[in-house]
Amino acid sequence: MDELKNVLAAVGPKLRELRRQRGITLADLSRTTGVSESTLSRLENGTRRPNLELLLPLAHAYGVPLDELVGAPHTGDPRVHLRPVHRHGMTFVPLSRRAGGMQAHKLVIPPQPTTAEPELKTHEGYEWIYVLEGRLRLLLDDRDLVLKPGEVAEFDTHLPHWLGSADASSVELLVLFGPQGERAHLRAHPA
Repeated sequence: MDELKNVLAAVGPKLRELRRQRGITLADLSRTTGVSESTLSRLENGTRRPNLELLLPLAHAYGVPLDELVGAPHTGDPRVHLRPVHRHGMTFVPLSRRAGGMQAHKLVIPPQPTTAEPELKTHEGYEWIYVLEGRLRLLLDDRDLVLKPGEVAEFDTHLPHWLGSADASSVELLVLFGPQGERAHLRAHPA
């Protein structure tokens, strides 16, 4: 019974960490899931016991398997089951499943209408992007850059930024996102 209590007690901090990593407010999460802000807050601080009715929409909103929320034991199956998440007109495919630290995603951005004025955003963290296919338009503070396949950019996400297709075709990227101060370190050869 102590094991069950420990598993349930760990759910709230995991939920809070997932929400903070994604830069989502309780109000945004409430709108997405249909779960009230007060219930979400109580789940995160441990005063509300998690149940399937609450955890299923949260797992869906975060794009993670339910077993990740409750710390289920690994099955031994080495296959990775990628579950795309569609947000802000883009498709995010999580490539990592760590609850904290550096997160890896494949990001597919469809072509955007040229009449729309990009809205630059800021948030906590640090981003490293690698263009796989297409041409990426990166607005970073007062700079307007176009990156081609094989090019890399990294930046502090406190800088106002926007990512989009540079032309009439989609763009595919690998994105590493880490907490503030955590950067990707690359080595050309072993140290």
